[in-house]
Amino acid sequence: MAGSDEGAPSGLQPEELGPNTISAAQSRAARALLGWSEADLAGKLGLGEGFVRDFESGGREPPSGQVEALRSTLMAHGVVFGGAGTEEVRLSQQGQGEGTRVDALTTENDR
Repeated sequence: MAGSDEGAPSGLQPEELGPNTISAAQSRAARALLGWSEADLAGKLGLGEGFVRDFESGGREPPSGQVEALRSTLMAHGVVFGGAGTEEVRLSQQGQGEGTRVDALTTENDR
C-alpha cells in the first residue's frame, strides 16, 4: 500500500531491498566496522536496544521509517553501503588522513 510505514522483511535478498533500506547482515557489519554494540546503535537512534536486536535477528519487521533512520545514522558516521544487489559495507575514506597542516591553511581551505 502506498504511503505505508510497514517494513520490508529483513530476510530479503540485497537485490530486493529498496535504495533507502538495509539488510540485517549489513546492519551487523556496519556496527562491527564502527565498533558499536547493539546498545550503542540504539542510543544513537533514540530507540530501544530491542529494536536493533530484533531487526538484526529477523525477529520482527520494523516500520520502514525506523529502518531508514538506522541506515541514515550509520551513514552519518561514515558507513557506505554498496550498490543495489550487493551486501557491501565499508567505511568512507572521506575525512580520514592527516587533514590540512597548519602551515597550509588558507582562506580557501578554511571552509
